[in-house]
Amino acid sequence: MKIFGQHDENTIIQLQKVAQTAERVALMADGHVGYVMPIGGVAAYRDKVSVVGVGFDIACGNAAIRTNLTLADFGDTDAAQRGALGSIADEIANTVSFGVGRKNRADDAPVDHELFRDEAWDAAPPRERKTLVDKARSQLGTVGSGNHYVDVFADETGTLWVGVHFGSRGFGHTVASGFLALGQGRKWGERVPEREALLDINEPLGHDYWHLMNLAGRYAYAGREWVARKVVSILGGREMELVHNHHNFAWKETHDGEELVVVRKGATPAFPGQKGFIGGSMGDDAVIVQGRVGDDVAGVQRDALFSTVHGAGRVMSRSQAAGKKKGWGPKARIISPGRVTPEMMKEWVDAKGVILRGGGLDESPHVYRRLPDVLAAQEGTVEVLHTLQPLVVVMAGANEFDPYKD
Repeated sequence: MKIFGQHDENTIIQLQKVAQTAERVALMADGHVGYVMPIGGVAAYRDKVSVVGVGFDIACGNAAIRTNLTLADFGDTDAAQRGALGSIADEIANTVSFGVGRKNRADDAPVDHELFRDEAWDAAPPRERKTLVDKARSQLGTVGSGNHYVDVFADETGTLWVGVHFGSRGFGHTVASGFLALGQGRKWGERVPEREALLDINEPLGHDYWHLMNLAGRYAYAGREWVARKVVSILGGREMELVHNHHNFAWKETHDGEELVVVRKGATPAFPGQKGFIGGSMGDDAVIVQGRVGDDVAGVQRDALFSTVHGAGRVMSRSQAAGKKKGWGPKARIISPGRVTPEMMKEWVDAKGVILRGGGLDESPHVYRRLPDVLAAQEGTVEVLHTLQPLVVVMAGANEFDPYKD
């Protein structure tokens, strides 16, 4: 059991429980308590997959596109650049849909993508299949809310990057919920406790989950790439490089000569030479990283199951940050205040020079660790190729309804 960084007792207890049924486990430095398996946890199984390990947001991940543009293309002065970027932030917010459903201007999401003709849809219960497909079509290319975002960055050379973070939306959530119920002997659609459900991928139930999980992975890739490329077009640029990874998923991988099913829950694959995009927060830098190549880190990389962090990692819950409310939207009533105020969040974001659209107190930089610290705790297993300074951050508003935000 390999643990990077420092963690609270409950997070370690969760990892220890996972280790009782897994062949190998590891915990990344951005780890914190999750449903059954800690966020930042990695677990390897023989012919089994953990439904709760993969999580409700199947195939959540990050995509980053390096463009052919530089910050200088948007003006000769800071004021000119901020004016141009402010207009771009507005256009992103008005074009890309956050929350549930496509409700903004963009109407060219790839709803006829070949993945909708995949035989894997047959793994869903017959009575649920059409509803599942219709839901997936309606939400493809939507970003959701919570910690999901669309960002424009500048790297150390001034080159502009577009970064996005979200997953398979209601499609993945429905698949996870359905198989969690089936794995507990209940019916698809029944609400059941978040308990461990290890499915044998060679048995019918595990086989069906595995194929739908992989389909959700293709769906998430299609959605993220469409959104990121849409933003590149808004910028008026061209795509020069794409860095793309899931961080809530399961893969068949060979480790020490044995094929295992490796579940990463909030952890980025980081094999030697493999690139990844890791975000910080709305008011912190992000990075493009690469798994290091070298004998000096080979052992610890194996212990980490060739994984690294997926973000900075939360240090307080949503309710701790924003407070507890009763109701939804403008009529919501605050029951208890949170630890983060609008003034605190604005001060941090303004000091960083970020142009922010949307975003709630539960996603303020105050609720996250600092990304350089968690990367340093990964013991040299990855190297930073580019540091990305956020210029524009677009997220769902605090009152945007989205049942699939986690």
